[in-house]
Amino acid sequence: MIWLGTRIMNLCFHPPLLLRSSAVCLRLASAATVYENLKCLNQYSTEFLSWLQHKAGLEISSTLAVGNSIYGRSLFASDTIKAGDCILRVPYSVQISPENIVPEIKVLLNDDLSNVAKLAAVLLAEQKMGQSSEWATYVNSLPRHGELHSTVFWSEDELEMIRQSPVYQETICHQAKIESEYLKVRLVFELFPQRFSGISLEDFMHAYALVASRAWGTSKGLSLVIADRDYAVGEEVFIRYGKYSNATLMLDFGFTLSHNIYDQVQIWMAVSEHDPLCAEKVELLHKHSMPTIICEKGGVNYHGNLFTIKEVRSARGTGKGIPQSLRAFARVLSMTFHQELDDLATEATQNDGRLARRPLGNKNREVESHRILLLEITNMVREYIASIKLLRKESSHSIRRQMASDLLTGELRVLKSASAWLMNYSALSPPSKLDLS
Repeated sequence: MIWLGTRIMNLCFHPPLLLRSSAVCLRLASAATVYENLKCLNQYSTEFLSWLQHKAGLEISSTLAVGNSIYGRSLFASDTIKAGDCILRVPYSVQISPENIVPEIKVLLNDDLSNVAKLAAVLLAEQKMGQSSEWATYVNSLPRHGELHSTVFWSEDELEMIRQSPVYQETICHQAKIESEYLKVRLVFELFPQRFSGISLEDFMHAYALVASRAWGTSKGLSLVIADRDYAVGEEVFIRYGKYSNATLMLDFGFTLSHNIYDQVQIWMAVSEHDPLCAEKVELLHKHSMPTIICEKGGVNYHGNLFTIKEVRSARGTGKGIPQSLRAFARVLSMTFHQELDDLATEATQNDGRLARRPLGNKNREVESHRILLLEITNMVREYIASIKLLRKESSHSIRRQMASDLLTGELRVLKSASAWLMNYSALSPPSKLDLS
């Protein structure tokens, strides 16, 4: 198992690194298939458990067995499991960590290098040792090149499928970060050719992704895996990753869900430099803890920020999916007179200091502010629909194409819910004829 000095993801369960899981949703294979898979891989399960116990020097408590499912190598209940039972108990001594790297290499790794990069270096060193590595049984169980589907491994053509989503730019930034870390550790690799010869950026990226998607922080003691529901013998046991959107799941873990209730979308709202009150609006936003960043588009500078929208479950609901900060920003955008900005500043000062968090006294201006927001979301809906139609035109099917479809469909659902709420809130009609089906 992999351990880091700091926790890098919020898991309800702490999964062994070798396991592949379908995460949030719980689906079961047929009993006959399960038992056949367990029978076929029972030898592997026995060998792995024996290695684990030998390395730990004590008996490992486990009610799990390794088998195959439609998701690949998976875990199955080898005994009846009740909610709250400890299904795996692993001592710290068999958790590979940055401390496992040899001292002469460890002292050369820069302090500004992330724990993920350091542990990736440990993993690469152990892989190079092959069967002579004390971690060989464990390392050999990890996914190989081409078996991970995080977007950092997608080709340019594959990334084009999700260009509409913020995940596209996040992936490019994440790839650049990994490459930056690789350039730092490569200098160390070159000093120890016997341990790291021939390690490429692709090798490092693969090891980095293995660590980032599977490692967790822990105290130097036992790690416990606790069941959150009952499992019968032979049922597939799943890992609950947490309340993550498909965007996070595909970037960090390499999978998506066909319907993810935690999907969300980032929306960019900005003040154009062509706005006569641009400087005053930007100054007002900064004074009230709503700082902007500058983005150049089409030769025009826009001062704005990103806001995260979650699904609004009902058009007549309270609008919890649309953050108040976003609605406040739209209210500032709708202002056309200096006095209106002064009134917003006064109101904020007289209350809790937050800007434009209450509906505007001028009803027409309040409607206009939400119309601005609706127009932006409507344009995004159009673009998402166009992207999804292009995906569906392709006859070929692949895991990554399905992931792209899951991502865009989920984010479109969120945008549609926000659009419906905005129209209901202000009794607005769509800005123009739009097929939202």
